[in-house]
Amino acid sequence: MLGIGGKMLARKMATTASPINEVVIFGAGLMGSGIAQVSGQTNHKVTLIDREEVLPTAQKMIAASVNRVAKKAFKNDQEAGRAFIEDTIGNIKLVSDPGQALLTADLVIEAVTENLKLKQDLFKRCDDECPEKTILATNTSTLRVTDIMKDIRRQDRTGGLHFFNPVPVMKLLEVIKTDHTSPETFDAMTAWGRAIGKHTVACRDTIGFIVNRLLGPYIQEAIAMVERGDATFEDVDVAMKLGAGYPMGPFQLLDYTGLDLHKFINENPDHPFRKQSEMINKLVAEGKLGVKTGEGFYKYK
Repeated sequence: MLGIGGKMLARKMATTASPINEVVIFGAGLMGSGIAQVSGQTNHKVTLIDREEVLPTAQKMIAASVNRVAKKAFKNDQEAGRAFIEDTIGNIKLVSDPGQALLTADLVIEAVTENLKLKQDLFKRCDDECPEKTILATNTSTLRVTDIMKDIRRQDRTGGLHFFNPVPVMKLLEVIKTDHTSPETFDAMTAWGRAIGKHTVACRDTIGFIVNRLLGPYIQEAIAMVERGDATFEDVDVAMKLGAGYPMGPFQLLDYTGLDLHKFINENPDHPFRKQSEMINKLVAEGKLGVKTGEGFYKYK
C-alpha cells in the first residue's frame, strides 16, 4: 500500500481526468500563488502573471510552501521529495506578460484585486487572444461572475472557481455556473478541481456563493459585538474555537482573508450583508490589513 508520499507522487504524475492541462493565472498574491502551486503539484503547466516587482515574493512564497509539503509528504523518502519539489517548481512559470501562454491556455483564472473594471478589462483581453477552447474563470468572492463576464463573447465558456485561503491547505473549491455556462464547461472545471485535489461543490452565480453568503452575517455580528463592547475580539475568537469547534475565530479569519477585502464588501451597495464598520475602516486606514501586511487584529511575523 502506498504511503501519503507515494499517493501524492502517483497522483501528481497521473494524467489529469480533465481536458485542462495548461493554466494561466493572473495575480501572484496569496490566492494566485496558491492556485499556481496546487496546479504545479499535480503536473499542470502553469503561467503565473503579475507585475515584475511582485514576482520575486511570489516565487519565494511558492518555493517555501512546496518545501513544506515535500517535508511532510516525503519524510521517509528524501529523493522523492526533491523530485517532487523540482517537478512542481518546473511546472510554474512566473512572468509579467503572458506572451504566448494565452494562445494555448486551456484555462485562465483571474485572482486579482476585487475591482470590477480591472477584471472586465482583463477578461476582454483574454477573450480576444485566447483560442476558442479556453475557459475563462474568476476567483472572485464578492462579485457576480455574470457582471465580470458581461462583455465576453464566449459566454458558454465562462464560470467561477472560488478557492479558499491558504489554497494549498484548504480542501474546498466552489465551482460557479452562470445562466450561460455550458454543461461541458462546468464539467471541465469540476474535473480539473478534483484533479488538483480539491473537493468541489456547485453553486449558481449568487453573491457570496455558499460559504461567504453564510459566513457574512456571522462575521458582521462578531464585529458588532466587539464594537458594542460586549466582548473583546480575542475572547470572541476563543469562544468560537472552543465552543463551536471552529478552526479559527472570526477575527483571525478576517486577518487571513484581508481586512481590505472586508471593507470592499462593506462598500458594495449590491452586497446582501453590507454594513460599515469604524473598527475595520480604522485598521485599513492604518495599513493593518491582516496576515499579508504582518498586522491586523493580531500581529504576525
